[in-house]
Amino acid sequence: MSKLTMVEAVNLALMQEMERDKNVCMLGEDIGVNGGVFRATKDLQKEHGEERVMDTPLAECGIVGTAVGMAVYGIRPVVEIQFSGFTMQAFDQIEQNMARIRNRTRGKYTVPMVLRTPYGGGIRAVEHHSESREAYWVHTPGLKVVIPSGPRNARALLAASIRDDDPIIFYEPKAVYRAFREEVPDEPEVMELGKAEIVHAGKDLTLISYGAMMRPCKEAVQDLAEDHNINVELIDLLTISPMDTETLCASVQKTGRCVIVHEGQRTCGIASEIIARLNEHAFEYLEAPVKRITGFDVPFPYFQVEEHFLPESEEIVLAVKETLAWE
Repeated sequence: MSKLTMVEAVNLALMQEMERDKNVCMLGEDIGVNGGVFRATKDLQKEHGEERVMDTPLAECGIVGTAVGMAVYGIRPVVEIQFSGFTMQAFDQIEQNMARIRNRTRGKYTVPMVLRTPYGGGIRAVEHHSESREAYWVHTPGLKVVIPSGPRNARALLAASIRDDDPIIFYEPKAVYRAFREEVPDEPEVMELGKAEIVHAGKDLTLISYGAMMRPCKEAVQDLAEDHNINVELIDLLTISPMDTETLCASVQKTGRCVIVHEGQRTCGIASEIIARLNEHAFEYLEAPVKRITGFDVPFPYFQVEEHFLPESEEIVLAVKETLAWE
């Protein structure tokens, strides 16, 4: 078992899945010779050749459209879009074809492809490089949306996504790419898609998050326990769509209170959907309104002020205390 960063774990998953299944291939800008902008595809072309790890022109719509055709044919392409903001250039192919072909053909054809892309702020990037637009894809029927939070679940979730027969948007929190190391088994590991993980069991309040925001949430949980004797149950969504409503509701039924954290914009964000589901399935158990901590309804700011946009552990601690104090 090795201690890996998330970007190393992603690379390991890609390498192992290409070795396991000769139908797995990759397309993207600079993913071959250069190993990708974040080096997530380092050495893959050297190991598996140019026919399976393909450098493409700067043409996101063409990359995704080509991969859709390959997937319908029976190949399992893994597409890399250098930054999630540039998936907008491929929106037509994602929404009109990648997400729809299974329904359009009444199940005759599937689209077993993965679109990998780094998302979110925290690395002082420029415009179109820090967006958190996962809600777009959750709102698009036919897509699965997966967001890991650490090296080990990134490797296991990416392997599961590559093996899945449905098209998957795989958002990788780039602020976590090299933020810390975690033990990752050398042998292949696969996690079930569509299942949230209870990272820390608790009884006083349910805290729900995913991706890069799991780090400030974990800090907040520790601070609340040590400084305030507050026992928080922390849930990592992992798969945003389909969402594990059962685990979320079971937790809230136990604790009676809930706070949700994500860095994407507030209006129509993932927190809004979670609140709606809790109202539908766990309303009678709620002892306080559900509070959400999110990014603001503005374009992601330039790096000089990005820290004012991103949720921090102090905000989470305050939100938990306010929710617990509500009567």
